[in-house]
Order: sequence, then structure tokens, then C-alpha cells
Amino acid sequence: MKKIIINKLKEIEKKENIKMLFAVESGSRAWGFPSKDSDYDVRFVYIHPVEWYLSIEEGRDVLEYPIDNLLDISGWDIRKSLKLFRKMNPALLEWINSPIIYLKYSSFLEQLRELQEEYYSPKSCIYHYLHMAKSNYREYLQGENVKIKKYFYVLRPILACKWIENNNTMAPVEFQKLLESQVHKENLYNEISILLERKKLGDELDIEPRIDTINEFLDEEILYYENYVKKINNGKNLDIEILNSLFLDILKEV
Repeated sequence: MKKIIINKLKEIEKKENIKMLFAVESGSRAWGFPSKDSDYDVRFVYIHPVEWYLSIEEGRDVLEYPIDNLLDISGWDIRKSLKLFRKMNPALLEWINSPIIYLKYSSFLEQLRELQEEYYSPKSCIYHYLHMAKSNYREYLQGENVKIKKYFYVLRPILACKWIENNNTMAPVEFQKLLESQVHKENLYNEISILLERKKLGDELDIEPRIDTINEFLDEEILYYENYVKKINNGKNLDIEILNSLFLDILKEV
């Protein structure tokens, strides 16, 4: 499958006259809990030839392709990516830290990772993960019977918040790392582990009775982080000139 994905990405490069600086997996496969019918969520950052950036009109800075049963592919231009990176956009940070890399060209990915270590913003990331947790919790996990597989889409962002609080760094993309490092109550750990194993084995996790142990944990943590996030700092501001220089360096390098 990796070969199929790489070939598809190469086709896109040729068709669009771009160079992909990196392409990664961004969905449940990167998180470590794909379902048997999960597609591949491929995300990339790309760069155009120099002339493309010299027009008085700005071109489209996103490439998106029709989703089929197997592939969901989209990407952002380097300038859009750097603007988002300056704000420490959590979605982009997850791309940067994905454990599954399909393509990598130039030093761009490594340089972003180095800058992330210095300018990481815990506040913006906790807000992002907290919003994700609350919206999924409200939509899928209320009532006596719930969409049980959606527990992972609330647990993962909440455990990411806990990681950020405890380590002041970007949370790992992989769910297992978050679970092992942030859940210390044995009964809660066991309940989540059983659910995770079922999902990995391809069990149909649809409507089932709610798991009170997990719901109580999520209720407490959501309330806690709603208050906690208001009290923390944004982190260091990233000077735009640093990103301007990086943009020009990569343009020359590629």
C-alpha cells in the first residue's frame, strides 16, 4: 500500500508541477487504531517553482483530491503551512510529528521540528484538543447507549492535553504512547486497553452501553482543562523573519 501511495503522490507532483517537501499519514493509522475499513489519510506540504511566487495574484494554496474508499489525499503550499506554523497550528504539528512518512524531500521537515521545540504553544494546542474532545463527547457519548468507537476520538485529545500539561511539549501522535504515559489508574487503563484491542482486531464497535469508568474520567478531565487552559501562557512568539528565511532557503534548496 505504501508503494501505491508513493506512486499516486508522484503522479500529483508531475500533474501539478510541484515538489512535495514531505507527505505523511495523519489519521487513525498514524494514531495506531485503524479500523478494518479505514482509508489512508495522506497529507503533504509542497512547493512550486520560483516563478509561481512572483505573480501579483496569489494562487490557490491547497490541493485536494476526491476521496475514494481507500485514499484521502490533500496538501498545503509551503507559504500557507508556514503561516499556520507561526500560530503553532495543531493539525500541522501532527503532520510534522507523524510516525508514518511516505515522502521527504529537503531539510524542511527537520527544520520545522527544531523550531517547534523552541516555539511550541501549549495554550493553542490544549484549546484545539479540548474543543475536539468536547464536540465528540457531546455528539457521540451521551446517553445510556453510545457510539462506542468514538471513545477514542475523545480519549486521544484528552490524553494529549494531559501530556502537554505534564511535559510542555507536543503530544505524541500515537495513542498507545499517550495511554501508557498518562493513564495510571488500573481499572481505567484496563477498560481502555480492552476497547483498543477490540478495535485493532476489527470488532464492530457501534452502539453499545456506555462505559461508566471512561465517561466519569472524561467528565472530570474536560471540566479540569476548561479551567486549566485559561491560566497558561501562549509560549514564545515566532518572528516572521525566521520563517521568511526558511521559505527562501527551501526555495533555493529545492
